[in-house]
Amino acid sequence: MKLSDAQLQQFDKDGFIVFKAFLDVQSCDAILKVAKEHLEAYIEPIETEMGYDSRSKAYRTEVTDYSSKAEEKEVVVRRLRQVYDRSPLFKKWMENEDIRPALEQILHDNVVLTTAHHNSIMTKMPHISSATGWHQDRRYWSYSDDNLVSVWLALDDETTENGVLEFIPGSHKMHFKPEQFDSKEYFSESHDANKKIIQTKVSTDLAKGDVVIFHSLLLHRANKNNTDKAKISFVYTVKGEKTKAKQGTRSAEFPEIILKKI
Repeated sequence: MKLSDAQLQQFDKDGFIVFKAFLDVQSCDAILKVAKEHLEAYIEPIETEMGYDSRSKAYRTEVTDYSSKAEEKEVVVRRLRQVYDRSPLFKKWMENEDIRPALEQILHDNVVLTTAHHNSIMTKMPHISSATGWHQDRRYWSYSDDNLVSVWLALDDETTENGVLEFIPGSHKMHFKPEQFDSKEYFSESHDANKKIIQTKVSTDLAKGDVVIFHSLLLHRANKNNTDKAKISFVYTVKGEKTKAKQGTRSAEFPEIILKKI
């Protein structure tokens, strides 16, 4: 799949693009079945809801041990980590050749999977999982430049009620001051300069098989899940081959997979 000039211009302007019905329902259901098995068995490495809320910026930037080591009476899994090596189904999706031409166009480079970041099955459990604040994914990553994008696959319907992604179009090109973010580098909703920016937010309901590609600097968030059914999604990150992980950081501590050019 190649993008038209208009689609490329739209991604450059907005920082994200949505592909409806990209992956077939049968493939989504097969991925979802394995994901649920791993979630129900708490197969490490995982991140728990409590772990997500308590982690400092230093932890997210430096620590390479992704096991939860949760000492919680009731563990609520927020994500399965390191999914590339968990199942052939997961690997097959992350190496999907149909989406690669579009990724090559967006990155203007060969496509490289970064297993250090995202590489996850994301959840929002009913009524328990917290809302996700406005943030840029790139804030905890250590690379030579910002030429990274994430690929988000909806494994079932995603709406405002269960925590669909919201974006601030064009925010990947905005320049912000440090004081516009809090101590964990979430974009502050109470900061006066941010309020007008946040008013421009958009969201698009997703159906099973829909895919969103978004830039690593794009501000995005999601509500908590107020329905009675878990929301489960698949997200992985790719970069251009010329974009290098900084040695001595978490970004450099996990394998990278160079995908063949399509």
